[in-house]
Amino acid sequence: MRSLVIGALLTLWGLAPAGALTIYRIGGESLPPPDPGAPHEFVQLSWASVDQDKHGESRLLKISPGGIEPLQLDPEVNLTPTLIGQGGQFYVLEWTGWEPKVEDNVLFFDRDPDTAYLGDGHFAVHGPAQKNIFFEFGGPFPIRRVRFYPRQQFMDERFMESFRIGTNDGNSLKDGTREYRSGGNYGTSVLDFNIAYDVHENTKPVIDLELPPGPVQRLFFQAPENTRGIWEIAEFEIYGEGYVPAAGYVSNTIDLGNLASLGSLSWEGRQDPQAKVQVSMRSGDDDEPNVYWRYTFRGDERTRFDAKGRPLTLATYKVLELGEKAGITHDTEHWEFWAPPYDFAAGQAAMVGSRPRRFVQFKADFLSDDHDGGQLDYLQFSVSIPPLASQVLAEISPVVASAGKPTSFTYRLKPSFNTGDLGFDTVEIDTPARPLGVDGVRVSGRSVDYQLVRQDERGLALRLPPIDLQGTEELIEVDFRAEVFKYGTIFAGRIYNSAHPQEVAQTLTPGDADELVEGDALRVDLETIEGQSIQDLRLVPGVFTPNGDGINDRVHIEYNLLNLAGGVPVSLEVFDLSGRQRAQVYADRQVSGRSEHLWDGTDGQGRVLAPGLYIVRLKVEADKGTSTSQAVVSLVY
Repeated sequence: MRSLVIGALLTLWGLAPAGALTIYRIGGESLPPPDPGAPHEFVQLSWASVDQDKHGESRLLKISPGGIEPLQLDPEVNLTPTLIGQGGQFYVLEWTGWEPKVEDNVLFFDRDPDTAYLGDGHFAVHGPAQKNIFFEFGGPFPIRRVRFYPRQQFMDERFMESFRIGTNDGNSLKDGTREYRSGGNYGTSVLDFNIAYDVHENTKPVIDLELPPGPVQRLFFQAPENTRGIWEIAEFEIYGEGYVPAAGYVSNTIDLGNLASLGSLSWEGRQDPQAKVQVSMRSGDDDEPNVYWRYTFRGDERTRFDAKGRPLTLATYKVLELGEKAGITHDTEHWEFWAPPYDFAAGQAAMVGSRPRRFVQFKADFLSDDHDGGQLDYLQFSVSIPPLASQVLAEISPVVASAGKPTSFTYRLKPSFNTGDLGFDTVEIDTPARPLGVDGVRVSGRSVDYQLVRQDERGLALRLPPIDLQGTEELIEVDFRAEVFKYGTIFAGRIYNSAHPQEVAQTLTPGDADELVEGDALRVDLETIEGQSIQDLRLVPGVFTPNGDGINDRVHIEYNLLNLAGGVPVSLEVFDLSGRQRAQVYADRQVSGRSEHLWDGTDGQGRVLAPGLYIVRLKVEADKGTSTSQAVVSLVY
């Protein structure tokens, strides 16, 4: 026999297994260890430990113990000497196609103005009729200027008579549409560029050019032979200014050691007004979040195994011949997809995972403009081992409700346990507004007593009795009443064990908790609402007397907002019968749900308006258009 709640009767007898809270932190090495006020283990990780062999990645970032942030280019610093170290490359168009030529052409950017690359006329007769090179930056950069010149003693003799300079922003959707195409020898890649400069009669030894605004991922340079002899380049300099527009970080896969309940995630950092820092996560069962494919050379057949029949891994995929590599896909069987980005300004949120997992991975994307960027100081998260349950499936019914109307719902949970799981005694259910009440709880079809721990605007929490259940997959049903204001509202839920308050709450997994009930999700949709954003603007009382006697001194304004896509501008204003605005009760952004405001009959200066009829007008500026609703109130005294 096994008890569900409080780890069965074991908890009552003091024999429940002990849990372990672990807090991880990536970055923030100079900060003191966290103090959650409970026994725990702390694991410090470093931003700099990112490793491609462990599925980590750092792209166009500045990494320090104090945080990660997108690269910011100094307009006085030449980028070419550090190009290779930043993940870029230097290519030359040979008769065989585009070839990386770091060693052969290092004279282009060796920081020594007394050495030079010579355009000495030795162009292969079967190759391009001019020298073609391009700089690959490894991502879009805010490149603003290029400068090149011959050695000092050859300024008057070996300057370049003609040249082309072009740019490519790295957007693959534009490939093939840019004005100049180059490459393609012997089936190799063709690259295209927008030409910024096409100069044919140059007489200046020092070329210093401003580039058009916009990101640049590839910079193209083309120079034919001089008609009067050799040209040379002592240094080819490239300058940028501002933050790179897109940078990113993906952590290594983090092994938690065993199946763990995923708890809370917190972070600190900076997000400038015109920038975005997008933090996300995913979780899985093993250390390989991807599936690797190999061509068998039997037609287009692909396989997940190597030539000896062993499953491909990142390590074995990397050593395949180029022609054998058939691509990489997400492992949907053992890993969840990346969750939508968190609200960075909030600084904390629940970790995302449909059930306990052993591995987690995090990523941060930085979107910047020239002058606004962001920084992520650290990520910190908590987990508990063992989990409360190996999995708890949950579903809700009905799955369709009338907008803003009280609806009776049933929330069903089916737990599954493994040896050592802690068990739980409390269920939390999120609701879009304050729930209207709980009507009953059943375990295996039998009504049981319960304690209402919490009922507020976030939802409700119920504590169940320590009931000894037969088996480990007994059905728990919670009947409650609530309102829905948005299509696709998710009634997320969690479980926790009050005997182990230091352990993290465990997220419920949407699924088929009851085979006899149609549905397997925690999502509730709305019945047809015909595009309306406002429902039920109500003024109570309809006649109020703001005379300070404590009776009907204020009018209570209520309304429902329906099906809004995030926060939108909402205003609540008061007009007299001539249409003149006399007061503003509210102006801010709101999301779907019920709102309540009070008006005391005063204007914006604190003066009570004259007796009479007034129009209270609600305006909502949603993506689908502006909606308004109004009602009349009588002010008397």
